[in-house]
Amino acid sequence: MKKNPTKQKVVDAASILFFQNGFHGTSVRDIADKATVNVSLISYYFKSKQGLLEHAVTQYYESYLKAIETAMLHNESISPLERLKRMIATIIHYKQSNHQFSCFIHRELSLDSVFVREMTVTYLAKENYFISNSFYAIFPKQKKNNLDSRFLLMQLKGMLITPYILQNEWKNQVVGTDSHNQFADNYIRTIEKWLDYVVSQNN
Repeated sequence: MKKNPTKQKVVDAASILFFQNGFHGTSVRDIADKATVNVSLISYYFKSKQGLLEHAVTQYYESYLKAIETAMLHNESISPLERLKRMIATIIHYKQSNHQFSCFIHRELSLDSVFVREMTVTYLAKENYFISNSFYAIFPKQKKNNLDSRFLLMQLKGMLITPYILQNEWKNQVVGTDSHNQFADNYIRTIEKWLDYVVSQNN
């Protein structure tokens, strides 16, 4: 379905402001001014600021999971390790291309925010299913469910979210689209080297 450009402009403006000021520190008036639209238009499209947030989170996760599913579908014929690497590349590039909203969501999740937790519980379960199954597939059968592999999975999940929880660690080095892409590519290579090491130690 084609996106409504005005509606999307409001979502984009809200994403920036939620990242900069937090959900509670952002007013509907702030969003309207940022998007250069009338406040009443936000009420028409989303009913409220909460409705706008729910729409933005849903849109983010549905596009995110669709990107992962597409990557999995297109890479069914390659080895489990290469398939996992391509999934990770898809995840990091998606999060980096939406880095402000990625940071906002992960920050809220780290605070155990009720509204984000309620909105994302289904999405997070599906994400966990994709990542866990793809990760365990790189291990020999006898090592798939041991304690070490579960700890390693926890480490992988941590690497996938760290840049968006600790954004202050890299934000001054990433300015503009090209540097965002470069950061994503460099970070993906780091995770791939870690995976190669994990596989070498468990086969």
